[in-house]
Amino acid sequence: MSDQKSAIKKIRATGKMREIMGEYFVELDQASRTGSEKIAWCTSVGPAELLRSFGFLVYFPENHGALLGSSRMAADLIPAATAAGYSPEICSYLTSDVGSYLSKTTPLTKAFGMETVPKPDVLVYNTNQCRDVQDWFAFYQREWDVPMLGIQTPRSVDELDAAIVDGLIQQHKDLIPQLEEISGRKFDIDRLREVVASSYRCTLLWRQVLRLAEHRPSPITFFDGTIHMGPAVVLRGDERAERYYEVLVTELEERIAEGVGAVDDEKLRFYWEGMPVWGKLRDNAEQFAGHKACVVASTYCNSWIFEALECQDPFEGMARAYTELFIVRSEEFKQSYMEGMVRDYAIDGIIFHDAKTCPNNSNNRYGLPQRLREKIGTPFVVIDGDLNDLRLYSEEQARTQFEALVEQLQEQPA
Repeated sequence: MSDQKSAIKKIRATGKMREIMGEYFVELDQASRTGSEKIAWCTSVGPAELLRSFGFLVYFPENHGALLGSSRMAADLIPAATAAGYSPEICSYLTSDVGSYLSKTTPLTKAFGMETVPKPDVLVYNTNQCRDVQDWFAFYQREWDVPMLGIQTPRSVDELDAAIVDGLIQQHKDLIPQLEEISGRKFDIDRLREVVASSYRCTLLWRQVLRLAEHRPSPITFFDGTIHMGPAVVLRGDERAERYYEVLVTELEERIAEGVGAVDDEKLRFYWEGMPVWGKLRDNAEQFAGHKACVVASTYCNSWIFEALECQDPFEGMARAYTELFIVRSEEFKQSYMEGMVRDYAIDGIIFHDAKTCPNNSNNRYGLPQRLREKIGTPFVVIDGDLNDLRLYSEEQARTQFEALVEQLQEQPA
């Protein structure tokens, strides 16, 4: 991006978010060290509600992966995983996390005083995000000799038919006997309903946060969203997440009422498709702002909106919510979804991030950008990079490509 940069506007609620995230990690650390509570590891869009209903504290290693990326530790740790036999071409969340474990170092030490990641009593995955999560958890299953349970989700789904939903409902229910044995608690359907209801309330608030960006100027950027989505990821089903987003919504509504945008003198509005470049969040945010450009919407942040949790049957709600994800859907669905987002957020251009170690979240590879341009005329650029491995990201190349798109948009007639 360009040397032209602009200061980032701080969100006051960030302090509150750091407070509750700190509480969350301290609770996990204490439970891991003392055995006072059982810990379940869960993939980021796995059955967290079911686990919380059994009283597990829930840890999400993908969140740790993002911390490894944003702290810029990842590229130095991936070689340790490579030496252990994990290809540098697979998910860099996986390789940086495994490398972190093998190297006995973690950003959790500096951030929360934790010597290491919390040791699990059970590992529970859902392959809706990708197949790699199963192999990721299998590493820790071998290391710690703990049970590993999983849900297998179909891919390239167009419409969720009854057969798919019923199969996923049964997979969720099949986890119950083993979770009862590991947790020492009997399954309580009423407790599950309570946790799912809390997750749904969190979803509504997070959706409200993101939809406030439809306003011009937008009170929040995609780069803000990647940070403030933390509670929606790791604390869904916990009322602390709900309380936090009530605070954030209030602050963003104040910005709108006062005509304050996240980017001064907003001129251009972008959509970010794909994963963040975690180690370049601040740099990218400043560069966009320097061009009076605001990234107002993304596939990534919207992936933690689970409207199907409203279902009266919590098992059906989880089955639908965690299979309606953009990443799981067909190319036809993805195109239709993005057409709607471009319209709703008044998007001028699309940034496609081709994350080299995350093919499932790189949606530029099968002609989608070109089809969108042909259908609705939206210009785009593809930026090569990665979510965590900065060795795969060229700042100079990204700058050149982005500036070319900005120039193209500026030359268009008003």
